[in-house]
Amino acid sequence: MSMQTVIEEKLSQQIHPSHLQVINESDNHNVPPGSESHFKVVIVSDSFDGKPLIARHRMINEVLADELQNKIHALALHTYAPDEWQETGQAPDSPPCHGGGK
Repeated sequence: MSMQTVIEEKLSQQIHPSHLQVINESDNHNVPPGSESHFKVVIVSDSFDGKPLIARHRMINEVLADELQNKIHALALHTYAPDEWQETGQAPDSPPCHGGGK
């Protein structure tokens, strides 16, 4: 199973998002082709209602603890409560990679 699928399944089962995008951004970095090491997660959930950003990120980090320790190099998190998502409707673009020899 791909790392992207693992992330999607774990977050779906434990956070119950109304919107979830998991984007493999590894090709934007200096890694071998086909790598699954850099991800962007855009997630909207009632679970985030009234929680500060750090608490939301801790929730995600808890769900993906094994993957973060052993398989994922970078994880960009964009966490929204439903009313926040309704206001913005999209997450910001990831900045270009400036490291790793690129």
